[in-house]
Amino acid sequence: MTPPDPAEQIIAILYQALEPPVIDGARKEAKPGGYSDSGADIGVALLAAGCTLATPVADPDPTRVFDWVWPDTEQGIAAALEAGATLLWANTVVFEGHPIEQASRKAWIVGPDPQAMQEIDDKAATNARLLAAGLPVAQSWLIDGDGDLDAQLAPFADRTPLVVKPLRGRGSQGVSVARTTEQLAAQVRDLAESRRFGAAIMLEQFLPGQEITITVMPAACREGAASPFALPPVRRFDQHGDVAPYNGDVPVSRNSAAMTPEECADPAVTAVTAACEQAAALLEIRGTMRIDCRADAEGRYFLFDVNAKPNLTGSGRPGREDEDSLSTIAAAACGWTYSDFLLAAARGAWREPRDQQG
Repeated sequence: MTPPDPAEQIIAILYQALEPPVIDGARKEAKPGGYSDSGADIGVALLAAGCTLATPVADPDPTRVFDWVWPDTEQGIAAALEAGATLLWANTVVFEGHPIEQASRKAWIVGPDPQAMQEIDDKAATNARLLAAGLPVAQSWLIDGDGDLDAQLAPFADRTPLVVKPLRGRGSQGVSVARTTEQLAAQVRDLAESRRFGAAIMLEQFLPGQEITITVMPAACREGAASPFALPPVRRFDQHGDVAPYNGDVPVSRNSAAMTPEECADPAVTAVTAACEQAAALLEIRGTMRIDCRADAEGRYFLFDVNAKPNLTGSGRPGREDEDSLSTIAAAACGWTYSDFLLAAARGAWREPRDQQG
């Protein structure tokens, strides 16, 4: 099916109103505001680029985020379609059974496939899948927060430092580095007892080198592309305890910068960029994806976190001058404005076979 021209569509932007379900004991915490801030950023930029939007109010105010976005509930999506939307931008976390599945038979969708995103959000399973394909992936292990923690952690007594993280976390929330056996036990126990992210906890190989993040877009986003393609890597710095601070606390524009052409040409960076493109192809992405990578002590990069729903904030609205995302920083490095990047992403829209009912 030929991807759509965004200029010929009526675009409605969805935000996260549905709480993600607990899946196999793991919980992905909803974002405060449900990505309505980036949804408004997207809407303002698309409107400035000449696109037609379906919005909840007739004359949306750039300072009022909910003027631009519809809830991702069945009722919210129905209202957006009733308002004339032909393309739904799923700026939200989707999962198997999400209403976007049915909507994809009636309109174009920008964003990940629900079932694929649910699978990708299982960090351990995704890492295992990529590792089995021969890609460089950080080692990881699962801990059952409802089980005997002492017994489960005993094999790791001499393996610190280790990264401790939720299995289905969001951003760097709940992530820490345990440098001693005592810290490992305490951090795992704290995560398990908080129940904030459910019972599933992941331990991950600690990589002491440079951290970078690579945005990969579906082939349909660029004319002539035959496979997913990466934007220039973005270098992360000013980390707190070897963990990038949550972007809700520190804007990524303050601790991230696109790598220079000379840095991108480094063989280690070239190799991991190609690995990220291969990972995106293997995972059969349908929307923009971001993959975090980090180097070991010898400078070899490993993939350690695949994000099927990257943050897509961008400057342009009043008071948002410092709110570029990692992906828009990467886009700027290849000469794209925020609007250029969004239009490219929209060209990758997908849909299921048309609903038999009409």
